[in-house]
Amino acid sequence: MQKSLDTKLAEIRKDPNSRAFILADAKDPDMARGIQALGPAMRSDPRAGARRAMNSPEAFPDSEIGHRTVVDFDALIHAVVQQGLVDIMLMSAATSERLTIKERLFDNSHVTPAARANDTTDIWVVRDGVYPKEASRPFRSATIDHIQCGKLECAPHERVLGANLGLYSVTFVNNLERDMETLREFKRFREEAERRGFRYFLEIFDPNVHSGIPVEKIGAFVNDSIVRSLAGVTGRGRPVFLKMVYHGPKFTEELANYDTTIPVGILGGGAGTTYDAFKLIAEVQKYGARIALFGRKINNAEHQLAFIEMLHRIVNGKISPEEAVRAYHGVLQGLGIKPHRSLDEDMQLTDTSMSYAESARMVVTRKVSGSVAAVSDRREIGRKTAGGHKPPLQVSAPQADNASPILPDGKPDFSRMTSAQRVAYHRLRLDRKLGVSRGT
Repeated sequence: MQKSLDTKLAEIRKDPNSRAFILADAKDPDMARGIQALGPAMRSDPRAGARRAMNSPEAFPDSEIGHRTVVDFDALIHAVVQQGLVDIMLMSAATSERLTIKERLFDNSHVTPAARANDTTDIWVVRDGVYPKEASRPFRSATIDHIQCGKLECAPHERVLGANLGLYSVTFVNNLERDMETLREFKRFREEAERRGFRYFLEIFDPNVHSGIPVEKIGAFVNDSIVRSLAGVTGRGRPVFLKMVYHGPKFTEELANYDTTIPVGILGGGAGTTYDAFKLIAEVQKYGARIALFGRKINNAEHQLAFIEMLHRIVNGKISPEEAVRAYHGVLQGLGIKPHRSLDEDMQLTDTSMSYAESARMVVTRKVSGSVAAVSDRREIGRKTAGGHKPPLQVSAPQADNASPILPDGKPDFSRMTSAQRVAYHRLRLDRKLGVSRGT
């Protein structure tokens, strides 16, 4: 089946001003965090009923029913792939073997399977471990053959059995010895990939230790490091796109404009608020990024399919980030799912960590009288309010608006809708799609 990734990449390369946008779901946290990587088992997960049958609901908080298992996680991936709104599903080699090679999940889907091709030490975030505190070192658990066919050596006809796209990650720390080691291993990987006809995209993390570079200049350091590292790499060995931390409009535009044959993508960073994710994807698209790969932001969402639906609507210009947050909370309310945060809390912009090693902390930035004011308040994401309970959600059920403007062909005219009409439209559409029944 034709993959949407290939269609969109071709469109972006042909027309750098195209609105085509690639969405990727990163379901590879087991390469980093171990047992707890898959996240808490939410009541919205596909196997939630089975989990409740195995565990007493009284033993768990309202929002979760224990940690997800591999079976739970695979069920989530199935659901996202069947939804069909993402273009790439990134997995560990082990997960990809189960779903791509054995179950053939992607055979009749436009979603492209991908596997994390290396696991540098800065993502080794095991409980009580100290590895990320040291300068990143290159390492690869998976070989390309294992990703492509599940064994040490693939016959030529077997290379199509598994994933043929991988993420390769580098972390430059402004240390000559460490960065040379990183580049040597990257060169070995590129040569192996070229011999095996394997495609990859390149992830560039910010330095994970003190680099001597002022924070405001990290974007310039990373951009220059990318360009310098790829200048000696010819077409057959170059990545299909880049994935990096969002360093703001200036550095995003700078890199996106430098070489339009390699589209720029951004990583999502820490979970943060829902508004963090929705605002981020809208901002990066505005300044030239054409790919977003969200891992923890999707994996920690109360309802992953509704969250992805909103991301899809935002990049297609159908709904604003602010409207999307309200509509998302409306869907949660209709499904009877308790949100992690109240709507007011979830509408706050926060400075979320972009490193695997950082704990889930944020600096809250509150909206005050139409302006944005930073609040020097560090808190753990999901912290409960005084008394141990989050404030109740206050979102009214949307009402059908028969006066909403439509086009001559009967389709909704979003350009003439008010904000309230757009929010109501998307809530009702998602309700129908997700089987939600709202009372009046």
